[in-house]
Amino acid sequence: MAQEGDKSVRAPTSAESLAEAARLAGKSGGLPPVHLWNPPFCGDLDMEIRADGSWFYNGTPIGRPAMVRLFSTILKREGDRYFLVTPVEKVGIRVVDAPFVAVDATIAPDRITFVTNVGDSVIAGPDHAIILRGTAEQPRPYLHVRAGLEALIDRKTFYRLAAAATEDDQGHVGVTSQGRFFALEP
Repeated sequence: MAQEGDKSVRAPTSAESLAEAARLAGKSGGLPPVHLWNPPFCGDLDMEIRADGSWFYNGTPIGRPAMVRLFSTILKREGDRYFLVTPVEKVGIRVVDAPFVAVDATIAPDRITFVTNVGDSVIAGPDHAIILRGTAEQPRPYLHVRAGLEALIDRKTFYRLAAAATEDDQGHVGVTSQGRFFALEP
């Protein structure tokens, strides 16, 4: 059995077999319980999620949104590494920035609901923080989606958040969702 980082013992599975395993795991509805799966590491797969949220396999864009969505459901982060996991195997993939992009948001008085490029709906709040990195000149806003996986908040959505921002009693500019204030400045 391969050890993590050992690429010579067993070739990683194919994207097609991972997709089939994800289909089977997701049949019960909802997301597969990847947080419970700790299969052996099988090597790295030539798959990359680029900074704009596009997925590539063997250097070619994955053009089927349903396939990207399927892969996104079996994505797992361990430290700084990302893996696609099934109950029986784990393969490494590359993620340039964040694995998802928040492409829209509905801003209501008591909550902000984001939609990601893979169709996830996430309400910002105590379990789904808005995190600001970067500088005041070049902010990099993210949203915690699930289990250490984040979405980069795209520029138009961030501008909409900024337009809806208010000041808290300490003078910080930000937005509130589910009772939690999120600063929109570093």
